[in-house]
Amino acid sequence: MNIFIVEDNINIIRLLEKIIIDRELGKLLGHATDGILGLKEIQRLTPDIVLVDLLMPGKDGISLVREVKRLYPEIQFIMISQVSSKDMIGKAYQSGIEYFISKPINAIEVESVINKVEDKIQVNRKLSQIQSLFTDPNSSSKNEKNFSKDNDEEDNYNGLNTEKENNSNRIEKIKRVMRVIGIAGETGSQDIISILEYLIRTKESIDSYTISELCSKFTHQAKTMEQRIRRTAMVGMINLANLGIEDYMNEIFIEYSNGIYNFEQIKIEMDYIRGKSRKRGKVNLKKIIDGLLFYSDSY
Repeated sequence: MNIFIVEDNINIIRLLEKIIIDRELGKLLGHATDGILGLKEIQRLTPDIVLVDLLMPGKDGISLVREVKRLYPEIQFIMISQVSSKDMIGKAYQSGIEYFISKPINAIEVESVINKVEDKIQVNRKLSQIQSLFTDPNSSSKNEKNFSKDNDEEDNYNGLNTEKENNSNRIEKIKRVMRVIGIAGETGSQDIISILEYLIRTKESIDSYTISELCSKFTHQAKTMEQRIRRTAMVGMINLANLGIEDYMNEIFIEYSNGIYNFEQIKIEMDYIRGKSRKRGKVNLKKIIDGLLFYSDSY
């Protein structure tokens, strides 16, 4: 995978370059120290993955991501920042980033996130290849179809069955992940699955809704449903934090502490459990649901 860095702090650039090279995470194409130059270089090099700072001179990270996504939607972005504002982070995800890494930089987190994004790119490419096999370039209208009505109906029936089976498999993968992080038996677990089933069935993005809007599709007591989901998500955070305390290199901890949760918040929860802080980690429900959707495709 080809990787490019846009960051105004040269020390952060050097650290990221060292992590990428030492851990063989991909081919480093170069870096830019401001958003305007970064946009030009991305257009010239068209990397697979861009690590981008949120706050930069010339053009901020969110504006950069939006502009590139309009031109090259296949380029994947990982945003890096010490900003903790929920609104700002939410806008970053809405602009099209895949993951948000909080400063100070953690090498394990960077490696884990880049690997996840690379996996997603590979999955998307394989899906595109499969879809291209079933695309008939000569079929531009209904009048040009070469199959009879009966065959069309049979194909539609088989297609619906295949899609239904695929959706069912995705939900099973989600349930498997929920069991691994210890939330499958929680009250809000079925609420989470209901939302995921809806998003998978409708093929809509989590970015199109607030959690409250999604909950309102299933109940008139959307706030209660959201509270159940938040409590369940918190149990998962506590479980992962305890795993990290016992073994910082635990595979489940490394995989899901950033793939589903925010690694920085997990660390805050770990300090709380250890008694080092009175502050608890916070859960980002949209990130959790988006993370589970990702694992349903690639896990």
